[in-house]
Amino acid sequence: MHVSLAEVAWHMLAALAAGAVIGTERSIHGRAAGFRTHTLVCMSASLLMLITVFESQWVPATSGDSVRIDPTRMAQGIMTGIGFLGAGVIFKEGITVRGLTTAASIWTTSAIGILMGTGLYAAGTLATVLTLGVLSIFRLIELRFPTQLYARHMLRFQRGEAMTEAEIRALLTKHGFKISDLSYAVLDSEQAFEYRMAISTLRGENMARLADTLQSLPRVRAFSISPSGD
Repeated sequence: MHVSLAEVAWHMLAALAAGAVIGTERSIHGRAAGFRTHTLVCMSASLLMLITVFESQWVPATSGDSVRIDPTRMAQGIMTGIGFLGAGVIFKEGITVRGLTTAASIWTTSAIGILMGTGLYAAGTLATVLTLGVLSIFRLIELRFPTQLYARHMLRFQRGEAMTEAEIRALLTKHGFKISDLSYAVLDSEQAFEYRMAISTLRGENMARLADTLQSLPRVRAFSISPSGD
């Protein structure tokens, strides 16, 4: 069976369109792996699947011989390789882990590319629509969840003027926070005493309230509240 360039182009263009649509959503939300990354991932997955789908074109069977075609092996190789790319967009900073959703979208995009490469256009289109729904509509639903918000918190005092641990705990409890991983540090170079901890709350506005209170306290030399990201 002869395969025309137009037929191959349909596979590639369908994958390109699906990857571009998903990548647009990621770019709009400022993700490093966005429009071009998702487009290339989806199209390359499609290209690799075309190698196996049309294998008979480049490995013709001679008389008396048979060629066993197993496209699933290529699909497995693609998904394994995408794991390295997905790992590259995930990074951890303190208690913050970012990039998990983007890594999952890259993995899904490669699967859609495989569908487009094999010619399952309806399934690939449906998967694209569902993926966009998860990335956009589910985002709005997730924002309504009573999610525990976490942040890294640092308090610095002049040595000899630091608030006690009990005072710190009472202040944070009053503002709706729970404390974990409390640690202490003495900075000889600055003659300062520091508290470092992880704090959590159910209401994002509590962080602004806490910041307003801390900047009004003369004993507090410096502080930071670093919310964790998605």
